[in-house]
Amino acid sequence: MDLIETLQNLLGQVPEFVQPLIVAVAGAIPFIEGEGGAAIGIIGGINPVVAAIAAMAGNFLVVAALVLLSSGARNAVVTRHRTRAAARAGGPAGDETVLMTAPAAADGSRSAVRRAKFQRAYERYGVPGVSLLGPLLLPTHFTATMLAASGVGKARILIWQAAAIIAWTTLTALVITGVIQAVR
Repeated sequence: MDLIETLQNLLGQVPEFVQPLIVAVAGAIPFIEGEGGAAIGIIGGINPVVAAIAAMAGNFLVVAALVLLSSGARNAVVTRHRTRAAARAGGPAGDETVLMTAPAAADGSRSAVRRAKFQRAYERYGVPGVSLLGPLLLPTHFTATMLAASGVGKARILIWQAAAIIAWTTLTALVITGVIQAVR
């Protein structure tokens, strides 16, 4: 049994008022996200509007937490780097330390390929394009984290990620509801 079947089975076993929470949890999972969470809820018999809103909320809450954490981590690294650079500039020449000598990813590694793909898309489409088109290639969790790690402002990321989550989840909910109505 896979994760989606497990969530659908769980949805049928809990009281009605708890079902949107299950959908929100599904929306918080990368690769399922708001779109999959809404689908699970609608197919599970929840009102499409309730399912879509719950899935959006679950997806956005995790994305917001990731953006805040990534942005904070980036700020800590940048501040540390600046502090060390200032200390080196004012300190004795023999006191230099090397900061962040992380090994470079191999040219063919998956993470290097993803970073390169993200970088090309970011340079071409900017934050709005990467946020709105990103779900076609990567989960919003990854896109938002990479934007925050790149130094883009938190508010800007969150606004565009919210727009993308709302748009894609709404579109998915409408399509699934339409298909269900057509099949009936």
